[in-house]
Amino acid sequence: MIKRFLTYLVVFPLAVLLVALGVVNTQRVDLILDPFRPEAPALAISLPFYVYLFAAIMLGIVIGSFATWRSQSHWRREARRRTVEAQRWHGEADRLARERDAMVKEQALAAAGSTAAAPALKQIAGGIR
Repeated sequence: MIKRFLTYLVVFPLAVLLVALGVVNTQRVDLILDPFRPEAPALAISLPFYVYLFAAIMLGIVIGSFATWRSQSHWRREARRRTVEAQRWHGEADRLARERDAMVKEQALAAAGSTAAAPALKQIAGGIR
């Protein structure tokens, strides 16, 4: 709850500031993409300044997000490796449990012929799961 409040406390004034900058900076600015002939450029764009401002902010967010995603690739790779290892160990544990159950059943059936040990073995075979 406090984290959300602090986020709003920072984000709301920042949003108000950006909107204010956008409203104030409505004059058109030329972006000339021809460094060899700036007086008669082959490619020039004329847009309000706030468009450039917001485009730069959005580009920064995209580049920062990509950099963060890229820097965390090691941890994602490690998580995938550990997931595969955990699945392998779970499979091994399931296989061993099935083998144990089959072995206990075989021993119980083999000992069922001897009437003296049959109740004890049936109780052991029924109690192991």
